[in-house]
Amino acid sequence: MSATVTDAFRCRAARTPDAVALSADSAAVTYAELDRWSDALAGELVDAGVRVGDRVAVCLERSPQLVVALLGVLKAGAAYVPIDPDDPESRVSMMLTDAEVSLVVGRFFAGFTTVKVPPSTARSTVELPQVDPRDLAYLMYTSGSTGKPKSVMIEHRNITNLVTGANYVTVTPADRILQLAPVAFDAATFEIWGALLNGARVVLAPPGVVQAEELGDLLRANEISVLWLTAALFHRQIDVDVAAFKGLHTVLTGGDVVSVPHVRQLRESVPELQVVNGYGPTETTTFATCHRIGAHEDLGGAIPIGTPLQNVDVVVVDAEGKPTEEAGELWIGGAQVARGYWKRQDLTDEKFVRAAWNGERYYRTGDQGRKRADGVVEFLGRIDDQFKLRGFRIEPGEVENALTEHPQVRTAAVHLRTHPSGDRRLIAWVVRSGEDLDKRALKAHMRATMPEHMVPAGFVVLDELPITSNGKTDRKALPEPDWNSKSLYI
Repeated sequence: MSATVTDAFRCRAARTPDAVALSADSAAVTYAELDRWSDALAGELVDAGVRVGDRVAVCLERSPQLVVALLGVLKAGAAYVPIDPDDPESRVSMMLTDAEVSLVVGRFFAGFTTVKVPPSTARSTVELPQVDPRDLAYLMYTSGSTGKPKSVMIEHRNITNLVTGANYVTVTPADRILQLAPVAFDAATFEIWGALLNGARVVLAPPGVVQAEELGDLLRANEISVLWLTAALFHRQIDVDVAAFKGLHTVLTGGDVVSVPHVRQLRESVPELQVVNGYGPTETTTFATCHRIGAHEDLGGAIPIGTPLQNVDVVVVDAEGKPTEEAGELWIGGAQVARGYWKRQDLTDEKFVRAAWNGERYYRTGDQGRKRADGVVEFLGRIDDQFKLRGFRIEPGEVENALTEHPQVRTAAVHLRTHPSGDRRLIAWVVRSGEDLDKRALKAHMRATMPEHMVPAGFVVLDELPITSNGKTDRKALPEPDWNSKSLYI
């Protein structure tokens, strides 16, 4: 039976009031203290006129106050709208206006009432409202929104299903989870509530970007046991300091295609570590499927995205929306599917649909996948990332997987670029796995594994692939090839 985030947290606080709920630097806050502190903020919000169903923006750097703010907003019956303090003011203003927030916790924005998080010693006697599992917990704006904003509505029950009774990771009161993701990125949902609703400790990374060279010291100093990294940051960490993972029992990654060579290197360096590849759009509350990579699993050319989380259903459908055993679009149903898009009924109706075969509600991901005979799902890339070259349809993920199967390639990205002559060509941007890259051997490898139209016409070598602020490969930032350079061609 689903519960609210607030009730689940209060149960944990009652069971282990003196356990540390969160820590940052040398400061530590127990479950009882966090319960009282967030009650105090919730009381202030109710006094300020916040009512059940309202939206309250939270704009704070990583800190104990950030966690207090999120919990306090939920206790007041409202939904939080997480704002990254580094976002441009024009984008923030757009989000605050679109979400019709009643006030902002943290940073001041002109035209909006601001409430500061009270001191940790504050107390409240204000009666707080009852919250229902179907009430909104947060609105999250999808990264890189352009034009009309798009915000996903996540309910309490979506979060509690994600992190309680999980079948993809074990979190106990003995665990410490690092809170590293930007609060406006849904990985933070797992990091914060995955810890607090299981009696574990949230360890807050310092504000700002934590470099790969610094992460190992941070993990060791705080005895972190569970870590979530986007695929791009996961790859970079293995490149820079694979020993950083020693001491963890589980690392979760995802958000983009995970590199087989990196996983192999990590398994060799830290064989006792459980590596989990997670997949799920924001519309399905962080993860919808996960794959626990076996210690001796034959990884082949790609890491699968695994099997559905508890109370989640994943179906592969054809172009007519009917279940198929072939490759097709991934539809996700069950306990973690969002309510829809905020004030975008047209888009909600288009993306959140009732299945003809069982009447259940599914989110149409726009992602391609297939189910193996054992029920494990393989990710085949975005349907809308597909492009045509000389009449052939090309799936970039398939080409990128083939590139990374070559022992001299660590990671890769492919896209079409227009040559000065006017014709479009398939270009690969590759990061070497060592000092050398024999482009002739790489092209021969691609010709041996791919049809000719899927063999890149040019290869650009990079030290690393560009990464967005959310830690994903930034395909828009891939540099333009130097068409005059002989090194581009083979």
